[in-house]
Amino acid sequence: MLQDYARNHILFGLVPAFFIAGAITTGIRKETVSRYFSSSKKIVPYAVASVSGVLLTVCSCTVLPMFSGIYKRGAGLGPAVAFLYSGPAINVLAIVLSFKVLGTQMGAARAVGSILFSILIGILMHLIYRGDDINRADDTGFNTAEQVPGQKPLHRTVLFLMVLILIMLCLGISSALGSVCRYKWLFAALLAAVLVTMLIRWYDAGERVAWVKSSLSFIEQIVPLLLAGILLSGFLLGRPGHDGVIPSEWIESMVGGNSIRANIIASFIGALMYFCTLVEIPVVQGLIGSGMGKGPALSLLLAGPALSLPNMLVVMKIMGIKKTMTYVFLVVVLAALSGVFFGRLAG
Repeated sequence: MLQDYARNHILFGLVPAFFIAGAITTGIRKETVSRYFSSSKKIVPYAVASVSGVLLTVCSCTVLPMFSGIYKRGAGLGPAVAFLYSGPAINVLAIVLSFKVLGTQMGAARAVGSILFSILIGILMHLIYRGDDINRADDTGFNTAEQVPGQKPLHRTVLFLMVLILIMLCLGISSALGSVCRYKWLFAALLAAVLVTMLIRWYDAGERVAWVKSSLSFIEQIVPLLLAGILLSGFLLGRPGHDGVIPSEWIESMVGGNSIRANIIASFIGALMYFCTLVEIPVVQGLIGSGMGKGPALSLLLAGPALSLPNMLVVMKIMGIKKTMTYVFLVVVLAALSGVFFGRLAG
């Protein structure tokens, strides 16, 4: 599992994400992030964060550097957590594939549930830890680069970030998309040329060095925990087609039907298991074929992509054990309750 992750996701997913996070910490003023992602600005920051996943094709681990970047630059806890959940849960490819493979009913339930979840969980986290945004203590051990003196206009940083995001999306194009995949290297090369031009014309040597140092600091502090979590997750739960210590037959037998117990188990297992982007869909399809109820299937879809054991380990370092456990609890419980409701509604 670790080998698959390193081959398929670190180079084409995490590396661009780390450099996006570095650009956020060195190119965007803390005051700007606070202004647009403040928990005190009612629903607007949550709405923006909740649909941000549509622009990204990331897994629960690839979203971590970007989450850390906006959180460390002053984003409110609520909007930052809304982004943390929505990034891997609402990407457009996953929603489209859910409609196509799992049917309109399940696809619609996942799309609506994911958006509502990100807003609700973000608001609940803000209410539970109301004082966090006022007196946030830097006890996570992350030391990102300081803001660059003489910082460039915001629109340049935004354009720079957009090119980085497009490169990440381009490299993440799945071979399942057929002929589009043939041209992804050409698109990536053209975007890389634009990126290099921006770096040369808009930024001096000191600013480029600060960006790279900030990006490397995220790599040094996140990757070791991430890889350890992936090893443990693979050991316990395996990966699609390969059992871990816990046999897949046990899981299938526990998530049959639409009982409350089955939904809780499906949500909990989804929270621990690591899913590469889009992989959760064939996994759920196979489980449904083995007798999994529609309710537990939705519970797993709402909890699985947004959480994983590697994700939890890194998030603990970013915002602390107490907040992380609260976040995990909210995701697991709300996913299970949604599954129970959907299972009874869908019959």
